[in-house]
Formats: sequence, C-alpha cells, structure tokens
Amino acid sequence: MADQWLFKSETYDNCNCAMNCGCQFNLPSTHGYCQSAFVGTVVEGRFNDTPLSGLNWAALYKWPGEIKDGNGRRQIVIDERADEAQRVALEMIISGKACEPLSNLFAVFASTCSEFCETLFLPIDLEANLELRTARVEIPGVMRSTGRPKINEFTGQPFHIALARPSGSFEFTYAEIGLGTTSVTGDMEMAFEDSWAHFCVHHFNQDGLVRERSRLTAWLGPAPRSPRREI
Repeated sequence: MADQWLFKSETYDNCNCAMNCGCQFNLPSTHGYCQSAFVGTVVEGRFNDTPLSGLNWAALYKWPGEIKDGNGRRQIVIDERADEAQRVALEMIISGKACEPLSNLFAVFASTCSEFCETLFLPIDLEANLELRTARVEIPGVMRSTGRPKINEFTGQPFHIALARPSGSFEFTYAEIGLGTTSVTGDMEMAFEDSWAHFCVHHFNQDGLVRERSRLTAWLGPAPRSPRREI
C-alpha cells in the first residue's frame, strides 16, 4: 500500500444481538438482521505524516438481514476537532479504502454495504472504561448510548466475560464483553436495549489487523516469551 498508517483505538461497540453475537461465534444473528454502532478514541495513530491521536470517531451500520448477505447501510461520524487533513485520513481508514482488501473490520463491512450515507463531522462525547465495561456516548442529533457489565443475578456483582481471538478475527485479539443500550436518529435510525456490547482495542495498519497482545490482557500477567529456536 502506498499510504503508511496506524490506527489504535479504544472502542466501544453495541449491536442488536443477544450476548452470543453471531459475528464472534460463527452463528446467525439473534433477530435475523444486524445493526451496530462503534465509537472509539484513537489512542495512537497517524496517516503518513498526519497525527490522529486523541480524536474520536463513530461508524454506524445497518443490514436488512445477515451481514454476509449484504445490502447494508453505513454512516461515518468524525470528531469535529479534526482538521482537514485528519478528516480525510480518518475517513479513508474507517471507510476501508486505505488497507489491503478485506484485511480489517472496516474493509470487510464496507464490502457488505450498498448505501453510504454522508460523513458527519460532529462533537463526539465518549467516556469509556474498557476494563470496567462501562461507556457513555453522546453525538448531538445522532446517537446516545450507555454500556455496562452484565450483573451476576446471584451475587449482584459484575459478571466478567472476555473473548480472545488469537486467530481468525479481522477486528480484535481480545475484548471485554458487556451490555449496551443505544438509540440512533437521522439517516441510520435504530435502537436496541441491553444487547451485546464489547470493549476492545482496534489495532490496524495498512496491512490489516496488528496481532499484538491487547493491554486489556494485563490481568493475565506477562506475555509468554516465544520459544527459543534451535539452530
């Protein structure tokens, strides 16, 4: 790829599926159709010489049936604080146009969409704690969402569920799982309550998903050392 870039985002996603989202378990969707809202903060990023760290973004998707069957709709929302170069760069990345074909979430989902709504540049108020599985999102006139952990009915304490994807995923290597409630107005009108949410680090570059152990796995202890090769 001609462009060299890095996109490392701490991301909250809420979709309309129950807590066994078919995307992650190679299963059909809960309701026979898919709707999803991703919102994140770029914690480390650049597009060629354009810095992207500190900017927020959102990507909203709707499919009338299963994602694999296509005919989806997408809308991108970019932090209004981004300057012109940053807006162009983030739109290139989130549209899936700046990477190898089908090499990350954005490119795969773009390939299943037939309608692309106008990109919006708006304030994106995002507060998220990935370890605690909590989030609050406000995009004026577009989206409101809250994320929370599932609560253990027997103890009343947060129920800790995580998902590791050491291979096969085009989105993340590890995610914390919770519940979310979202409402979206405008071109992408949709709403779902107490449905699947995940909290992850999206780590992509021009070649695709960067398979690096997520900081969210710190509770597991030091990463294992690679076995020594005998010559």
